[in-house]
Amino acid sequence: MNKIIEMFITFFKIGAFTFGGGYAMIPLIEEEVVKNKGWIEKEEFMDILVVAQSLPGALAVNSSVFIGYRIGGFIGAIMALLAVVLPSFFIILIIAAFFMKFRDNYYVNAVFKGITAAVPMLVLAGAISLSKGIDKSVQNIVIIIIALIALVFFDINPIIVIVTSAIYGIVFLRKKVK
Repeated sequence: MNKIIEMFITFFKIGAFTFGGGYAMIPLIEEEVVKNKGWIEKEEFMDILVVAQSLPGALAVNSSVFIGYRIGGFIGAIMALLAVVLPSFFIILIIAAFFMKFRDNYYVNAVFKGITAAVPMLVLAGAISLSKGIDKSVQNIVIIIIALIALVFFDINPIIVIVTSAIYGIVFLRKKVK
């Protein structure tokens, strides 16, 4: 099968069956792209996530575009983007058309409550998976702890945490190289 078509099908499935947004998609993207298909290595996947997270837009969309570009160039990037976005677009379109009619339905509410309860665990699974690829140096552990405290306890904007961590990394690497 043509690699771009296979990639489109893979990202379409990820887009269609992942609930909870970009962070919930990350473990599934890693499973498919790194482990099952072997299109990229774990280290490259981690690098893509770092760059995708630091750019505007949804993490899953940004990372799928990067991975698509890596696999199939410009056409691959476009196909990965369409594949990951189209399922959500169609699902939201259908839900929007029928939501007012079914919004008070007991079973519909139960489904959404069940999905809502599972999503944080998908995000946690993604965080655990990503943490396995991080160098366990003292500096990285300090960055992780400070970032966690800043995000959870002080509600600091994630962009500020990312930029601050990047600056710390630049300063630390510069000292290490000298």
